Amino acid sequence: MDTSSKIYIAGHRGMVGSAVWRALENKGYRNLIGKTSKELDLKDQTKVRNFFITEKPDVVIDAAARVGGILANNDYPYQFIMENMQIQNNLIDEALKADIPKFIFLGSSCIYPKFAPQPLKEEFLLTDTLEPTNEWYAIAKITGVKACQAIRKQFNKDYVSLMPTNLYGYFDNFDLETSHVLPAMIRKFHQAKNSNHADVTLWGSGSPMREFLFVDDMAEAVLYALENKLPEYIYNVGSGKDITIKELAETIQKVVGHQGKIVWDSEKPDGTPRKLMDVSKMKQLGWQYSTELQEGIEKTYAWFLENIEHIKEVKIQVN
Repeated sequence: MDTSSKIYIAGHRGMVGSAVWRALENKGYRNLIGKTSKELDLKDQTKVRNFFITEKPDVVIDAAARVGGILANNDYPYQFIMENMQIQNNLIDEALKADIPKFIFLGSSCIYPKFAPQPLKEEFLLTDTLEPTNEWYAIAKITGVKACQAIRKQFNKDYVSLMPTNLYGYFDNFDLETSHVLPAMIRKFHQAKNSNHADVTLWGSGSPMREFLFVDDMAEAVLYALENKLPEYIYNVGSGKDITIKELAETIQKVVGHQGKIVWDSEKPDGTPRKLMDVSKMKQLGWQYSTELQEGIEKTYAWFLENIEHIKEVKIQVN
């Protein structure tokens, strides 16, 4: 891949997209394109088509999505399935029609069945039922993966899907209703610390196990996929390590400096009991993560403190 290649990063202001942008700039790529949602509504097929005709990018990196945690997925199922399908379908289909040779689609580990064997291998896709609390988002992402696979098979184009584990880091969403577990905990513990170290109530039992990956490491995986033609259509991206939600909470509590109690609301759902990725395929190709969890949380909390006046809070629009 030439550093002068024109690369469009969809969702370039989001946590993942902005990390990808930084990684490419650091590597010398200068012909990067990014459009805000006001400049280009990815849910509008005609606007996406006209954008590709006008800009003619060499590569599309799809980091645009409607994302959220258990609460948001559970409360807004239609937005999570429909908006994600509109965004990705327009990008994938119009990229194909515009004869764009390379497309990197970013998905999620939630595409795998709820009770799939651990660690999750790429071949477990579509072998059993999904986790009910986020199946809407998962189904949308699965269609994106299969669309890219179909294009790869039928048109022999370099369209590949990367399935990250739970990502966190700079520019994350810290809204307590729509965010994922790690940024939500950072905000909760921070607010409790500033309220005389009040107790912090967290959902579930704390027993589920989760894997986390610092977003800058994910960006390096995207860079690897950009600069290499990967032989298969789907690859897991993660650390290959997991911890319990309870251990995560205690780690964040320590980093934040909160000294109150942690109260577990066991009447709230836990979600999938375990989601550990098998990342051996990417490792065999030559990529692996570099940021350990506590270091990543420390970096994220430091960024949170520096940007607390304008941290990202995503609200769901239902009209």
